[in-house]
Amino acid sequence: MSHLEDTLAYHLKALGAPEPEREYKFHPSRKWRFDFAYPDDMLGIECEGGVYSRGRHVRGEGYEGDLDKYNAASLLGWRILRYTAKKIESGEAAQEIIDARKVKV
Repeated sequence: MSHLEDTLAYHLKALGAPEPEREYKFHPSRKWRFDFAYPDDMLGIECEGGVYSRGRHVRGEGYEGDLDKYNAASLLGWRILRYTAKKIESGEAAQEIIDARKVKV
């Protein structure tokens, strides 16, 4: 687990949220996983590191792969929330996740 993932898990726990599943495999045939998921809510959560340091998620091939993953998840009915370090470390991400779980689609 990354520092960002540990921080998000800590914030969720501190706010009293149920513990999400980590590294949740959501796709029936691909090896794709969400960093966190609430499967009963069909809510996938991704921690996007390296945004300002040209990490994998913001470079060509990595970005293309992420689009494939997120589009496939959406087509399966998942809602996906993606967060950078700024939103995770401020606690905003955890509060948004709690709010998103209250919204049933």
